[in-house]
Amino acid sequence: MSTTLTRGPVRATERSPAPDLARGFMLLLIAVANTPFYLWGRSHTFAGGHPAEGSWLDMTIDFLVITVVDLRTYPMFAFLFGYGMWQIYSRQTAAGTPEAQAHGLLQLRNLWLLVLGFVHAALLWMGDVLGAYGIAGLIMVWLFLRRKDRTLIAWAWVLLGLLTLTAALAIVGGWFTAQAPPEIAAQIQADLAASSEDQSMTAGSYLASIPARLSTWVFVALGQGVAGLVVPLMILLAFWAGRRRILETPGEHLPLLRRVAAIGIPVAWAGALPQALMHVGAIDIPRHAEWMFMFTQITTGLFGGLGYVALFGLIGHAVARRRSGTPAPAAGPRTTLDVDGPVAGAIQAVGKRSLTCYLLQSVLCAPVLTAWGLGLGQHLTSSSMLLYAIAVWGLTLAFAVWQEKRGLRGPAEVLLRRLTYRRAAAA
Repeated sequence: MSTTLTRGPVRATERSPAPDLARGFMLLLIAVANTPFYLWGRSHTFAGGHPAEGSWLDMTIDFLVITVVDLRTYPMFAFLFGYGMWQIYSRQTAAGTPEAQAHGLLQLRNLWLLVLGFVHAALLWMGDVLGAYGIAGLIMVWLFLRRKDRTLIAWAWVLLGLLTLTAALAIVGGWFTAQAPPEIAAQIQADLAASSEDQSMTAGSYLASIPARLSTWVFVALGQGVAGLVVPLMILLAFWAGRRRILETPGEHLPLLRRVAAIGIPVAWAGALPQALMHVGAIDIPRHAEWMFMFTQITTGLFGGLGYVALFGLIGHAVARRRSGTPAPAAGPRTTLDVDGPVAGAIQAVGKRSLTCYLLQSVLCAPVLTAWGLGLGQHLTSSSMLLYAIAVWGLTLAFAVWQEKRGLRGPAEVLLRRLTYRRAAAA
């Protein structure tokens, strides 16, 4: 089947500031969420991945990260990923590309994301999410891209119900596990400790770390992208929101954005409290049953992802309105926001190059922190690792601003566009 594309990738003047602001800032939280896994050479909690022991400062930081960041940022990126897919599809069809060819373009892009995720995991980072998004994108575009709104919402409710049921069963199962006889409890704890040991971090040689990274990546790609249900659910909601251009025209959807932010973020933070309190010892749960609140945190994390997206939609609207000096209308004509203030512009530059900056985080972390690299992760703590994560994001921010001033796209974005659009046009 030949592919006829009547237009290329999104142009700079077509970009919406709210998604780029959200991606840019959330990459900071992604760094904060991922870097604790580099704290190797000590006991970690099975559910949260944070060191089981530390100073009061370390425990305070862990508490805040578990509550605000952990399992709350990847749902937001999943939503933005799905929203971006709908933008690509709608721009192509609006320009005259047949629906089947626009559909094929998305699937080719998702396939290349899966390939890039495999390479990323093989080279540097076992927790790569590109593979999960690629797999989820392939499935969701195939099943739901052109379905009616009522179908999208109905399936979103089904997936939310399954997640809620899983969280409830986990709490019940964890309670029964906590009552297990000492010898069974000891065996469960030993099994959990063995499964939480990450050979990709502790392997003494780079070559020995590759199989460990890839085996973990397969679990992450399938578990997070499909079995975890959160990413598919967020993509469904993103298709629905993309059809209404909610993030392109936030001024027309302010009541909805305010409600989602006001409800979603508190629900997410409250849902993470049991896990956070258990981590710092405020809730006395045996180590072998510490996973009992993990699915509660996962389920409520999707509310946080939606709340964070809505919050950045409001921020993008407010920044643009402040710069223009005009009041915010309750509803008005569709306009393209121009956010180019020094702070917002820098964060937006990161968001425009989110793929490059995401991969750059692994370049700045893995060779420095792992045992096969310089091994710094063995000597850092939760508090010092937080500073390292902020410094890593700061370097990606400087790189993105430098590229923005030179009028350059991110290298990874250029590669993905060439692989997708040129191959699609030549198919």
